Amino acid sequence: MGRAFEYRKARKMKRWGNMSRVFTKLGKEITIAVKEGGPDPETNPRLRVLIQQSKKENMPKENVERAIKKATDKDSSDYKEVVYEGYGPYGIAIVVETATDNTTRTVANVRSYFNKYGGSLGTTGSLEFLFDHKCVFKIAPKEGVDIEELELELIDFGVDEIEVEEDDILLYGSFTSYSEIQNYLESNGYEIFSAEFERIPHDTKILDAEQRTQIEKLLEKFEDDEDVQNVFHNMDETGEED
Repeated sequence: MGRAFEYRKARKMKRWGNMSRVFTKLGKEITIAVKEGGPDPETNPRLRVLIQQSKKENMPKENVERAIKKATDKDSSDYKEVVYEGYGPYGIAIVVETATDNTTRTVANVRSYFNKYGGSLGTTGSLEFLFDHKCVFKIAPKEGVDIEELELELIDFGVDEIEVEEDDILLYGSFTSYSEIQNYLESNGYEIFSAEFERIPHDTKILDAEQRTQIEKLLEKFEDDEDVQNVFHNMDETGEED
């Protein structure tokens, strides 16, 4: 299996337990998508996928409607997407993606988490060279379609890795290929379960159990912050060298 798939699988296993966290994240993404492309899913491709994803995650319909209404309410504050980068202990690179209505609060919190656990907040863009920025589509298999043939077809649209995960197919492509891949899938009748963005590290660092526990405490602080949407890092999570 590919590097991107293995990294994502290890990361996702730790996040899937908290449904309220998933709903909060999706709600913010829906609000941002509506702000950028309007409230009609027929003319807003990003919103269309997010609504489908919310159904797959069993997110209540009223939560989706609330998120759309928030985006169209003139009195509501806007979410701003801000990325913070820094190093945790043992040289672990960490990228924190946020969606916030108060950047002063958010940067203060992010900096305090780094400082408390022996890390430091860096400058924007300082860690980009350590990660591949990918879009990841999860789709339903289609009867009569061969995976290898599908992969060859999608190479022209920016897909560089395909993995089968239980009853789903995962497609990985460059960040800039998102629209092309979505257009292909919708035009060819594929059901899209989700479409997300991931930062896949080029290499991962192996730590011992005690070191990994310290890093995980820092990651949990980020994950628990309501302004934080995603946290990416280059720590190896397999734990093979305990």
